[in-house]
Amino acid sequence: MQMRNQSDSVLVSNYIDGDEKSLEVLIQKHKQKLFGFIYSKVTDTQLAEDIFQDTFIKVIQTLKRGKYNDEGKFLPWVMRIAHNLVIDYFRKSNRLPKFNRTDEFDIFSVLQDDTKNIESSIMQEQLYNQITGLIQFLPSDQREVLNMRIYRELSFKEISEQTDVSINTVLGRMRYALINLRKLVDKKEIILTN
Repeated sequence: MQMRNQSDSVLVSNYIDGDEKSLEVLIQKHKQKLFGFIYSKVTDTQLAEDIFQDTFIKVIQTLKRGKYNDEGKFLPWVMRIAHNLVIDYFRKSNRLPKFNRTDEFDIFSVLQDDTKNIESSIMQEQLYNQITGLIQFLPSDQREVLNMRIYRELSFKEISEQTDVSINTVLGRMRYALINLRKLVDKKEIILTN
């Protein structure tokens, strides 16, 4: 119990100095928050457990190599690692190619600037959350078409059949949903980046 009251930086330092128990305490201390974060993204218990374990494998590797800079921000650092692993999972599950070129090996396809990836993925997630929040302000018929098209990935024909309206009506609702969403974005001054 006494170890649990120690700060993260002390526990990290003790682990680096060879105290394996300190890592256990760190994991237990942050398990609920970290696992909850991962689960909220993947909504699959087994997958969340795998990513949770992979996160701490990366944490251990980084600590063992002496690459961790202690700024009293252990949890945000671990959350970033987990966030990147979640993104990696979704990239792989969408079967995105790992290399851009098939004729020869391209070094630039495997070199990455992780700081830019972290920053852009955080910004992308914030933007996604802001736009998702704005969708609720659309009229219900427009919101319905937008959700069916973007989140459920239905064709306009399928949307037409499920909502029992013509394809032209569906296309019109989609068009107005996008126009109104753009107005809401402008009103809220959200910066859209490509």
